[in-house]
Amino acid sequence: MIVPIQHAGFGLPKYKKLILSIESKIESGELSIGDALPSINELRHAFDFSRDTILTGLNELKARGIIQAISGKGFYVSSSDVSVKQKIFVLFDELNAFKEDLYNAFLNHLPSNYQVDIFFHHFNRGIFSKLISDHAGQYSFYVVMPANFGQAEVDLSQLSANRVFVLDQTNKKLSEYPAVYQNFEKGIFESLLSVNDRLGRYSKLNFVFSDKRQPKSMLKGFKRFESVNNIKTDYLKSLDERQAAKGEAYLVLEDRDLILLIKSVKSQGLVLGQDVGVISYNDTMFKEILEGGITTISTDFKTMGVNLAAMILNKENLKLENPTHIIIRKSL
Repeated sequence: MIVPIQHAGFGLPKYKKLILSIESKIESGELSIGDALPSINELRHAFDFSRDTILTGLNELKARGIIQAISGKGFYVSSSDVSVKQKIFVLFDELNAFKEDLYNAFLNHLPSNYQVDIFFHHFNRGIFSKLISDHAGQYSFYVVMPANFGQAEVDLSQLSANRVFVLDQTNKKLSEYPAVYQNFEKGIFESLLSVNDRLGRYSKLNFVFSDKRQPKSMLKGFKRFESVNNIKTDYLKSLDERQAAKGEAYLVLEDRDLILLIKSVKSQGLVLGQDVGVISYNDTMFKEILEGGITTISTDFKTMGVNLAAMILNKENLKLENPTHIIIRKSL
């Protein structure tokens, strides 16, 4: 039989007193993993608190992963680690070198008593929806990369709006959520414009773009550049089974296409940066040294992670545009 939880804490909000009492029971061993908490009515009588106050305290413990709710049965202890003060759900599209920089910067700027669980949807809308649905109400905060999914706001509506942070891509339908994002249209347009003289050395600029994975605003940025420039352009979905063409330049978004392009250049005895120009998207240390250096259009992913952590810690509802720059290297 569970002993009624006693009052605890002075000068605290009522729901905090409930939390402190339950934590003390867990720390003392009076409550163990799998044990049921007293019912909401029992807690109301023990503390003389309102139902809403009791639910506020229980929901915070649930969001930290300390307790879980089982439908029709009540609340049960699910973790004995009461040192976890905030539990954060992070949903990335994929993990690669630059997203790892973002993630590590984010972790390094959070307190040690914050727990971060990371998941990946791999640009699959079904997985995206299921992961959000399965974890609704279980975390203090939700950091989500919605990619270019239509109606992502429908999935996010299952979560408390003040607990959601949108990362990397956003749109008008997600405007209620704070965000740290890239302006892909502006980034493509201004970056290409800044190297207009270099692109003028080539007879054509090929844009390798697939709308299944990439932000559609990238395409808008490229079309804006196209509208103010006389260089001939073309659009390719991938570089599978295509040879690099001498005298042409390529804007490549996927690293797989970058490798295919370099292999094709080398197999034909062409020189990268002279016979064929290349601009890649998203900078990494590997691209700094690959073939003497690959020109990249990129945001600063470490800054993105730092800004995201600050927004969560300060509970700020901001829309922060992470700036994009072009880094010129030997490939252009």
